[in-house]
Amino acid sequence: MPRPIQKQRLVGLVGAVGLLAMSCSSGQIGNAPRPLEPALAVLTLGQTTPEDLLAPAAPRPEPVTVWDHLQRADERLYVVLLRHALAPGTGDPASFRLDDCATQRNLSPAGQAQAQRIGAAFRQRQISGVRVLSSQWCRCLDTAELMDLGPVEPFEPINSFFRDRNTAAQQTAQVQRYLREQPNQGVIVMVTHQVNITALTGVFPGSGQAVVAMLDDAGQLAQVGLLDAAE
Repeated sequence: MPRPIQKQRLVGLVGAVGLLAMSCSSGQIGNAPRPLEPALAVLTLGQTTPEDLLAPAAPRPEPVTVWDHLQRADERLYVVLLRHALAPGTGDPASFRLDDCATQRNLSPAGQAQAQRIGAAFRQRQISGVRVLSSQWCRCLDTAELMDLGPVEPFEPINSFFRDRNTAAQQTAQVQRYLREQPNQGVIVMVTHQVNITALTGVFPGSGQAVVAMLDDAGQLAQVGLLDAAE
């Protein structure tokens, strides 16, 4: 049979439990008061008006697009590193000569139409102050001419180094130095090749796609985004 609990111990135990319950209910432990967290003020239905319930949520601002940046080129210099439009194949034939387009890869009819759409996209969005530089390869010059954004300037530092990577670092540095020497406003479109764009930005664009970048305060290229203007 269980041993009976002494009456005195039982009374003491009941009293302690009671004191603990009172302490918890009053927000105190022992003699130290515990501050109460203020409750959040929440309107009840009785406190609201029909206008409160029917008011539309505040509109969220539209995200800034690459086109938005190019339209603000009076505030900063932007460079559009555009890979030439569609030209089937890889590299160039063994008989390649810079002064003979017949020895090179050239734009297909689809590539010609793509180049025209790229130019139309720039005009439609009224991108002003555009300067167009091009690799001396025929597929780049043709892309730049078909875009019809202004006079096309051949620019040797953005010629392809696909066949000879020995000049990659030198040409990349020349492009970076050229951009740092330009006024800090406007849009420069450089129609060039995948290898050149990848060396400058680390991005592998498709034909007719561009990496848009700007010069940061340290004079370094900072990517703004990708642009597929023909889409």
